[in-house]
Amino acid sequence: MQELFNIFVKSIFIDNMIFAYFLGMCSYLAVSKTVKTSMGLGIAVIFVLFVTVPINYIINKYLLQEGALTWISANLADVDLSFLSFITFIAVIAAFTQLVEMVVEKFSPPLYNSLGIFLPLIAVNCAIMGASLFMQERDYQSVAEATAFGLGSGLGWLLAIVGIAAIREKIRYSNIPAPLRGLGITFIITGLMGIAFMSFLGIKL
Repeated sequence: MQELFNIFVKSIFIDNMIFAYFLGMCSYLAVSKTVKTSMGLGIAVIFVLFVTVPINYIINKYLLQEGALTWISANLADVDLSFLSFITFIAVIAAFTQLVEMVVEKFSPPLYNSLGIFLPLIAVNCAIMGASLFMQERDYQSVAEATAFGLGSGLGWLLAIVGIAAIREKIRYSNIPAPLRGLGITFIITGLMGIAFMSFLGIKL
């Protein structure tokens, strides 16, 4: 349980997808104009990560990696299907992104309209794909660890996009120099937030 908690906390603060790896920046910059839309997209990202990371873990462990098929037959011990990781992970992510899009369109049309093209683009959000690839690279030992990582990564992304959205709402009427208005000041604030999150590197987990 301690190890799960460590993975969860680390994925939120230390290995934050935005501030540590700058993954998912396109949606982060485009949707973070209001807290409401940022929260909606962040929740959708949490759901997709929470579901797809453990599913991709199971697929990778029992189907794709070298020797994964030994549960079917000992003769398949040398089979290595890891070259299919990218296309398989993307297919799983796209399927659940489509599910999220259908649910949001059904139950919250205003949010669906405000998110626009960026909701279906979760399927190609590099933070979503990055989480599955990190899961594969770090070789987590159980589905629970992969799930903790996926959930923490989603919460970290939500924290980042809601944080920048709240700041952008506050500075909308501030006296910002004309060349820096819009994305300019957003890039600067993102960099400062990234530096602030570096302070979590001192946490001993």
